Amino acid sequence: MCTVVNKIFFILIVIGVPLSVAGSLLHWSQILMFTVYCLTIVSLAAYMGRATESLAIISGPRIGGLLNATFGNAVELIISIFALKEGLVEIVLASLTGSVLGNLLLVAGLSFFVGGIKFKRQKFNVYDARHNSGLLMFGVIVAFVIPEVFAMGMDDAEAISLSIGISVILIVLYLAALFFKLVTHRGVYQHNEENGAEPHHEEPEWSKKKAMIVLALSTVAVGYVAESLVHTFETVGETFGWSELFIGVIIVAIVGNAAEHASAIIMAYKNKMDIAVEIAIGSTLQIAMFVAPILVLISLFFPVQMPLVFTLPELVTMVTAVLLTIVISNDGETNWFEGATLLAAYLIMGIGFYLL
Repeated sequence: MCTVVNKIFFILIVIGVPLSVAGSLLHWSQILMFTVYCLTIVSLAAYMGRATESLAIISGPRIGGLLNATFGNAVELIISIFALKEGLVEIVLASLTGSVLGNLLLVAGLSFFVGGIKFKRQKFNVYDARHNSGLLMFGVIVAFVIPEVFAMGMDDAEAISLSIGISVILIVLYLAALFFKLVTHRGVYQHNEENGAEPHHEEPEWSKKKAMIVLALSTVAVGYVAESLVHTFETVGETFGWSELFIGVIIVAIVGNAAEHASAIIMAYKNKMDIAVEIAIGSTLQIAMFVAPILVLISLFFPVQMPLVFTLPELVTMVTAVLLTIVISNDGETNWFEGATLLAAYLIMGIGFYLL
């Protein structure tokens, strides 16, 4: 099954990349090219996922999960930078919201559901879960709600200044969190059991060198295709009646996060829940505490600056997703029904954003 899917993705890349170049140069139909760009990015993201899975086996679950989150979010970051360049601030903020919702509810939900069908109970590191809960509360609820509250009484310039200050604090704390997990407290909070997995006997699909080359080439290709994709948003929105909010929250977020979607589900199916959870929650933390603040700082170099101020529906859905994820994941184990609960929450929010 995996071999067939990999062949399909390979064919889509071989056809999609040249078509993306030709379509952007020859100005083909933007609706057609939107489809081509999305399929090409998803296919490239699948190769990024396979490469990071190989690196995860070589490096261990924590580094592997961090790599998956980083390269998965690289796609999102690239798309967002080009969108900022075009002044599409609402789409960028919406895509950040979509990434948080997508990772916490869709990726984690599918991982728990797919893994739970194969295994009745799946365990992961409860200490990591509790550590991540605190960071989720800070990175999403504290750092996103506070700018919204204070910005109500501020003008645009003051809101940007507030956003810059919060962005710097978020980046510093995110780097401190990595230092805590990977250096000062590495191995301190370990599971006493292997959760039924056999990491020592698994061989990576690709060597470290090949995996890194595939990651690098895929990221460059995604960068090119993403720039072209951004130019189709306006036409696509007008044609299908989609708001900028819906395009950002659902479309851009799903396309941009395709790599970790696939990787997390594969890891859960293999009962490697530490990596699956690290991808879903680690990616959310990276979006909230690194990608979003970096985009705020990058926007200072463009004509339109981006404040870290979300709409009320975006804030409420993100806060709800964080609280639901914390309640479900804090016990360090999961099952298919908990996955179904997260997916149901995502569908409810998706319907709401579509009808806005």
